[in-house]
Amino acid sequence: MKKSFSAGAALLLCATLALPLAAQAQNIAIVNGKAVPKARADAFIKQIQAQAAAQNQQLPPDLDVRVRDKLVMDEIFTQEAEKRGLAGSAEYKQQMEQARQAVLMQALMADQAKKNQVTDAEIKTEYEKFKAQSSGTEYRARHILVEKEEEATALIKQIKAGGNFEDLAKKNSKDTGSGANGGDLDFAAPGGFVPEFSQAMVKLKKGEMTQEPVKTQFGYHIIKLEDTREATFPPLEEVKAQIKQRLEQQKMTAFRDEIRAKAKTDYKFSN
Repeated sequence: MKKSFSAGAALLLCATLALPLAAQAQNIAIVNGKAVPKARADAFIKQIQAQAAAQNQQLPPDLDVRVRDKLVMDEIFTQEAEKRGLAGSAEYKQQMEQARQAVLMQALMADQAKKNQVTDAEIKTEYEKFKAQSSGTEYRARHILVEKEEEATALIKQIKAGGNFEDLAKKNSKDTGSGANGGDLDFAAPGGFVPEFSQAMVKLKKGEMTQEPVKTQFGYHIIKLEDTREATFPPLEEVKAQIKQRLEQQKMTAFRDEIRAKAKTDYKFSN
């Protein structure tokens, strides 16, 4: 009986000694009797790693030590603030309410995104829509933009008399962006221009120039058609990420509008 009791006492003693070790494994420190859990440090490190990865930043090799130091110091400061009764102040309560709302809203958006993920089928449909809108002929034109009709008429006469279109564009065009390149607007679909401009441009053949000034909201244009080509569109894989992001934003906007419409409030939103 004496031998059996000694074995039991030894087991009890080992279990008792093991308790602080188990608690230590779960916590990074005990501050004035209050634990700073290891899970808090793990979550904080995970958050920092995600932010660093998104911004392509390198993390210090002693990150875990820095995080532990910070969290223990945070606990020390927090306890001191509580001793001073700051948790009961109106400012503290207001900031805590703002923080509560921010965390809940973030959780809501994450939950909504998880439950309404953009599918490959939706991406394909959107891609085909963009592709159809971008099909057809693209035009490469040059233009000279001036303020007055008589200026445009005079320039047309100079070009017909042998003047160089590109040189005159550099010297006279109000459109300084294209003017620096001799009036070159690069390839674009007709829909990319104001109606008066595109209507005049598509009537031209390669190498032709408008014989009369073309008036738009910007002034008077002289348009020269350099070339045409069939519109091209990048393969799906090249634009898949952009399309997915666009659809995610659309879904979130629709969700916001739906939730707002269901809410009972006397507030009138500005938009």
